[in-house]
Amino acid sequence: MKSPTTVINLLADLPADSPEEVVSVLLAVPGLRVERIVSTGQASPPGFYYDQPQAEWVAVLAGSADLRFADETEPQHLVAGDAVLIAAHRRHRVDRTESPTIWLAIHFGPDGELVEAG
Repeated sequence: MKSPTTVINLLADLPADSPEEVVSVLLAVPGLRVERIVSTGQASPPGFYYDQPQAEWVAVLAGSADLRFADETEPQHLVAGDAVLIAAHRRHRVDRTESPTIWLAIHFGPDGELVEAG
């Protein structure tokens, strides 16, 4: 039996300015989670770095952000259309987001092999 098709628009139904990022889980199955994250000017707390057990591929769909890795001296400035693969346990933080910044985040692994496009 076929499942009904549900179409969603990742750029629609954006929350108004929110004191916190708004994370919507779009798909979750064992070993894979897909999220839409809407940032309205949020940044990671001072000195805080994410250290995730799974890899994450993240794309900026709208807006811009500065993403900093603990092992790099300068942040990476991401604009709409940019994507980056973050290996499991690679410490990173968000230094700045524009309001709104819409992210598509795909979390997977931790055992998957990372293959960079290019």
